[in-house]
Amino acid sequence: QLLFVESGGGLVQPGGSLRLSCAASGFTLDYYSIGWFRQAPGKEREGVSCIGRSGVSTNYADSVKGRFTISRDNAKNTVYLQMNSLKPEDTAIYYCARCTITTMRDLSGGSWGQGTQVTVSS
Repeated sequence: QLLFVESGGGLVQPGGSLRLSCAASGFTLDYYSIGWFRQAPGKEREGVSCIGRSGVSTNYADSVKGRFTISRDNAKNTVYLQMNSLKPEDTAIYYCARCTITTMRDLSGGSWGQGTQVTVSS
């Protein structure tokens, strides 16, 4: 079982920025494509972005294209999500997990970390 530790969430005003971090616990991230997923209250979890093993290939949900940037530092065993121009509809708990680049499907097997709460509100 692969365990992830998400951090960096918080309360931010519309138009603000946050950077989320996803650290691996007990394994090496660079063997896997890693993605960010989010779940808003009353909604299903959705894929936000996914990055390939080398960091060259990326994919984004249409709702975040041009505003979010995913990156990884394999030396630090960490994947990041830079979120700019945040909107109230970005409010959700954000999780990371293994993913498929083309479809941004999670490969979590139903096992998720604690996630990190992002709240966008004035």
